[in-house]
Amino acid sequence: MGVVGAAAEEVGAKVAMPDGAVDRPAWVSSLVAEVTMPDGAVCGEVRNNGGVSNPETCPDSDQEPSSAAPLLETAVPRHRPPKDLSKYAWLSMGAAVATIVLKVVAWWLSGSVGLLSDAAESLVNLVAAIVALIALKLSITPPNERFNYGRSKAEYFSAITEGVLIFLAAAAILYSGVKRFIHPQPLDNVGVSLLVSAVASVLNGAVAWVLLTRGRKEHSATLTADGKHLLTDVWTSVGVIVGVGLVWVSKWDRFDALVAIAVGVNILVTGYKLIASSGAALMDVSLPEEDRRQIEGFMRGYCGAEVKFHAIRTREAGYRRFVDFHMLVPGEWTVRHGHDVMEDLIDAMLAKWPDLRVMGHLEPADDPRSYEDLDV
Repeated sequence: MGVVGAAAEEVGAKVAMPDGAVDRPAWVSSLVAEVTMPDGAVCGEVRNNGGVSNPETCPDSDQEPSSAAPLLETAVPRHRPPKDLSKYAWLSMGAAVATIVLKVVAWWLSGSVGLLSDAAESLVNLVAAIVALIALKLSITPPNERFNYGRSKAEYFSAITEGVLIFLAAAAILYSGVKRFIHPQPLDNVGVSLLVSAVASVLNGAVAWVLLTRGRKEHSATLTADGKHLLTDVWTSVGVIVGVGLVWVSKWDRFDALVAIAVGVNILVTGYKLIASSGAALMDVSLPEEDRRQIEGFMRGYCGAEVKFHAIRTREAGYRRFVDFHMLVPGEWTVRHGHDVMEDLIDAMLAKWPDLRVMGHLEPADDPRSYEDLDV
């Protein structure tokens, strides 16, 4: 195959790598230009630092450097380009503004600390939606010389920020609830206040459903976190409505404070779960066990008995999910044949799971060094 041919494949992979973007990043274009210089000043072997080796270092090359040009120029990105999901952040922001207005009106009419805590959480929702918008825009920016793998993990920072904001809102709610329990106050205009709060809850519930559905479908940590946050807000509102209703019926004003405290504790739990899941993702947590089992079963069933796999690794980064594997093939196979089998497998995997980013490494089954990485 030759060193230049290997370099062409390497650069071609880099061309296709940036989130499926059709436009080649400047750092790749520069590398392509170096590999295909017609004067033979450089060879096609790519160094770790992105440069290209001198031709003296690869005298066994079976192709002229310029022969890689047609392959590089006609390379077609094999991965699906990222989707701009920022419109859902705008939806969340609109819902947050509307519910803040409704809940502040409900609190102003009744004087309920429970409704005030509910309004405070909606304010947190607005800040979280703004952070989500920034993260979603940043996560789909194409890779560059500094961020070779893109910025899809920006979504996890958004989710962690949202978790911290939830903690702050919970602290404020708990403080107000304890204070009102010690110094209870009667409520006014309870019926109208509950109606206004109920309308806000229905609006939040509808938006939460949209965000959760789309977030799970697109594997977006930001949308999923925002949807869970809004759903927590819905349950918070339901609890507040129940508490204020109990005050109205029983005439015991401390019900309002008790519900506010319960809401604060529930929000703390939600914030912890958001931070824990996002922190695990930042540390390259594997795909869910069921997904891994399906992927590995598909790989082993596709290639037949003479092809083996090991070092199968998975991870996810925002909307992108990665699968790396080492494929062991009979030693008498040519590089071309082994490469074709592996590329056909990757194409089949992408047809079944379009959101995957798949990288394979070919190894001869009869070479002992092929088994030195079994612990990976």
